[in-house]
Amino acid sequence: MQNDRPWPQSGCERMILPSPIGRIGTNTPDPEGELVAKMDDTHVFMMGDNPALPRMPEKPTLLDFYRYRFGDITVRHLLGAAKRAFDDGRSETLVMACLLHDISNGCLLRPDHGYWGAQLVAPYVDAEVAWAVKYHQSLRYFADPDVGYQYPKSYDRFFGPDYQVPAYIRRDAEYAKGHKWYMTARLVTMYDIYFFDDVAQEVSPDFFEDLVARNFRQPPEGLGHDDSASSHMWRTMIWPNNFL
Repeated sequence: MQNDRPWPQSGCERMILPSPIGRIGTNTPDPEGELVAKMDDTHVFMMGDNPALPRMPEKPTLLDFYRYRFGDITVRHLLGAAKRAFDDGRSETLVMACLLHDISNGCLLRPDHGYWGAQLVAPYVDAEVAWAVKYHQSLRYFADPDVGYQYPKSYDRFFGPDYQVPAYIRRDAEYAKGHKWYMTARLVTMYDIYFFDDVAQEVSPDFFEDLVARNFRQPPEGLGHDDSASSHMWRTMIWPNNFL
């Protein structure tokens, strides 16, 4: 898409240095020294659009990230959760929270994804939506039999049956239980069918165009090109292979 625009760093081999957050703690060696040693007139570190990725529009919208950046599992998961809430006649606030709840997993960070996701969308959505995105992360670990939510069986497979959540997750879950928006975040966890159990229907991002138009404050410059508190996070997803 948008391939009529010139590609950056023409004529050079563009080297990619993976971000440390995705490498440390693994057996993958640190390639930085080797790549730095290769720098010369024809070897540079990548900045800007990577031809290996679909090219984003010049003024990206929220749904462009679903189309061109987020992984397939994340896209099906988010669209499926939002469609289930929509089909049940839930409020647009809840449907938006379901659509956004795992957004950080798509092309940013998985650790503390609820917290990252809430920061990512907060400048563009109602406060209740961002709050639900943040607190679904802690609430998903704790059953609420009164509303029919049980600890996900798939978590035993993800983390092991003896896993114990850290103190901050317990703290935030307790706080959320007493909050006026508790049920918004709790319902997100209830529509959040975990992918071991998920038989996701095929849903196009286009289905949510009108809802997003009413509930997401799209900047005219495009996400990542405005000056919000999270615009740098959107730019990171546009250009995930930038050296700096």
